[in-house]
Amino acid sequence: MSVEPIPSWPGELIELGERSVHVRSTPPGPTETAVYVHGLAGSATNWTDLMGELSDVVTGHAIDLPGSGYSPEPPGGDYSVGAHAGTVAALIKRVATGPVHLFGNSLGGAVSVRVAATRPELVRSLTLISPALPDLLPRYGPARVALSAVPRLGEWAATQLAALPAERRLNATLAMCYADLGRLHPERLREAAEELRRRDGLPYAAAALVGSARGIVAEYFRRGAENLWRQAARVTAPTLVVHGRHDRLVNPRMAARAGRTFPHVRLVLLPDAGHVAQMELPGRVAREARRLIGETAPVPIGND
Repeated sequence: MSVEPIPSWPGELIELGERSVHVRSTPPGPTETAVYVHGLAGSATNWTDLMGELSDVVTGHAIDLPGSGYSPEPPGGDYSVGAHAGTVAALIKRVATGPVHLFGNSLGGAVSVRVAATRPELVRSLTLISPALPDLLPRYGPARVALSAVPRLGEWAATQLAALPAERRLNATLAMCYADLGRLHPERLREAAEELRRRDGLPYAAAALVGSARGIVAEYFRRGAENLWRQAARVTAPTLVVHGRHDRLVNPRMAARAGRTFPHVRLVLLPDAGHVAQMELPGRVAREARRLIGETAPVPIGND
């Protein structure tokens, strides 16, 4: 804890047709490009440390999904996984001239699967960290998310939560996401609390949270060709799936189904990680991602 963490990467607002999104990027340099997609109630800053670890092999772009972070609410208030996937696809076409290394955590994992399945020409490799894919036996956390999808109940719950001090809400969320809160640097906690207080002042913050939660729940009940597991089976990009054994939100046993479903997949179970391994253990996640990038990049990438 004596070493100060790197600051958040600088960001800018990018116009994508009718949508505007805020994107944080590492300095340009490497020819390979990575795009990072955060989870529910997260933001681009969830990727700060992993982006730093990989900045020598990929130029990274982390998106604030519409309504999250510094991104404005989307036109029509559409927070569905499909709408988010469309936004990510548009960003990829904007920041890269070829396919990218796509990273997704939790909700961002579901979004990334849809992008990789429906726009295979945009994705060179796919790294999923505790992806929120449909589970018939969801854990306590996803069950709470499901309750937020109930009409009016979700809005009421969001209003009640907003009345609590930011630090109290943040500590409860982080305790759910981390296996060991001792790994969280005080500066990261300060940054997160500051961000939460800023978002409390946004008129669309509650709608964005509830809308994205409902988007996840809708995917759990989706049937047919657009079911996320059916789409996972169509992903052609080499895939890395990382789970934390102490994940309280996405059951790590889902790794077994991922291993049976994705055509070209490698599974990694981190025995001492929770739901946000890229934040909790960025060095270890980076080593696994670096291996995948090296295997799929069109030019050799060193391991130094």
